[in-house]
Formats: sequence, structure tokens, C-alpha cells
Amino acid sequence: MNEFLDQALNKLAENVSGQKENAMAPSVREALTDFCRQDAEFAQAVAQGGSFKDCMAAVAKGVGGSISDLEAYRKAVRFYFKGADVRFRMEIDLCPTAEEAPRSAQKKILDIADFL
Repeated sequence: MNEFLDQALNKLAENVSGQKENAMAPSVREALTDFCRQDAEFAQAVAQGGSFKDCMAAVAKGVGGSISDLEAYRKAVRFYFKGADVRFRMEIDLCPTAEEAPRSAQKKILDIADFL
């Protein structure tokens, strides 16, 4: 396990303040935790970066009535690692119980960027 992972996870466990920040914090915390576990360099950036409270303040800045999860994750990741991006991929399986056709023939890939 990477030496910065525990430090990063402890930082992400910090409490936040603010209505918007509190509303977004659980899902942003979960995403950042997953990203820290995926990439040691990102975990190091979180461990050595600003507080989670400051991160959530940056995510909430300029948000009106709503923000997509993807955009919130991007803002949070960029708070800790400038220039980084978050990619999102969704798949639909129209016949998950069908055994006849190969699974690859059943999948449709949607790029969320096409909808932005």
C-alpha cells in the first residue's frame, strides 16, 4: 500500500461546513477515496494538498442551484491536482439475462461528453 494513502484518507474524513458543501461532500468524498486507491500519485497530492473543507468550498464556489456529479468530481480532483480530468463511462445492457448473444453485442456505449 502506498505511504500517502492513509494520510489522504484521513484528510478526506474531515468535516465540512456550508449547506452546499455538506450536500455534496459524501459523494465527492467517495469518489476521491476511489481515486486515491486507484492512483498513488493522486493520493500523494491529496495527502500533501489542502484540507477537504477547502476542497469542498472550491467545489461549491460559483454553484447556483445545482451541479452535476461529474462536474463536482472534476472540480474536487483539480483542487488537488491541477490539470487532471475525470472521465465517465456508462453502459447499458438491454438484455442482461440473455445467454444466447455474446455480451459485447448487447452493450451500447454512451459518452456523457456528447450530452454536455
